[in-house]
Amino acid sequence: MAETAPTVLDVRDLKTVFRTRSGEVHAVNSVSFDLKAGELLGVVGESGSGKSVTMMSLLGLLPMPPAEIRSGEVLLDGVDLLKADARTLRAVRGGKVGFVFQDPMTSLNPTFSVGFQLREPLRKHMGMSKKAANDRAVELLELVGIPDARERLKDYPHQFSGGMRQRVMIAIALACDPKVLIADEPTTALDVTIQAQILELMADLQSRLGMAVIWITHDLGVIAGIADRVLVMYGGQIVEQAPVRELFANPRHPYTAALLKTVPKVSGEREARLTIIEGQPPMLTAHPTACPFRDRCAHAFDRCERENPARYTVGDGHDAACFKAESGDVMPEAAHA
Repeated sequence: MAETAPTVLDVRDLKTVFRTRSGEVHAVNSVSFDLKAGELLGVVGESGSGKSVTMMSLLGLLPMPPAEIRSGEVLLDGVDLLKADARTLRAVRGGKVGFVFQDPMTSLNPTFSVGFQLREPLRKHMGMSKKAANDRAVELLELVGIPDARERLKDYPHQFSGGMRQRVMIAIALACDPKVLIADEPTTALDVTIQAQILELMADLQSRLGMAVIWITHDLGVIAGIADRVLVMYGGQIVEQAPVRELFANPRHPYTAALLKTVPKVSGEREARLTIIEGQPPMLTAHPTACPFRDRCAHAFDRCERENPARYTVGDGHDAACFKAESGDVMPEAAHA
């Protein structure tokens, strides 16, 4: 990805809450980031950190209510998607932005053939005839490595393996040549061998098609191998962002450093037990007025209880939401830097 690549997606001050019987849950808190053309942006964090809710908020995919987007801008080609009408959003979803969900068995409709589900976005978004859409569907299945593509169009999702279903989901997401592809933990439900095949496929497709990709995962090992830049989320906030090599070599937020230490190492020596991050993620029932990581952080001090730190610039394209980063203190080296 070139440094001068244009911005294709610009997210500013996004806030999303859920209204529940016990009160509001502040799931996304002032999230801002951009995405460059041809870039693969990794988004990492524990379950409940706000990764998926953030990305679903961008496209209006959350049920409203109980969800409510309190503020923000999501600019795609100069259009604010948060202010767009339902017709515009339908054109964007599956058109300019493709979405690959975590579980292909629940994302694919079991009552329709794979061919129908591939042809539908082509006919709806691109106005193709049935024959043209059918030919394009064959091309897409071949693109994602499914053999006997024309014959398999008539098959139903249950007739495909888990890895093949995920390839079908990727084909559907790519059908209309999107500018942006959002992949929400697309390899989590697959075994390690199939995960590697899907990762290799995605890297190849991005290289050939030149699209921008947002890859959501909790697996730092995956991010290390495919991402250009990484956002680290915790408590509904971005706590650090950096180019991928910089993040692994020089983590500047205590949560990032702790995450890196939890990644297992492979060596010839017998390893000690895996490092864990003590404590629990924060309850998000109030708007954050303090550092969300303070109760689990070995470096926390009085100010962390009183203020929620801004993201301070600590390097080229590198910022961290930590008072230690503001003062220039360096986190202890990550075990896998």
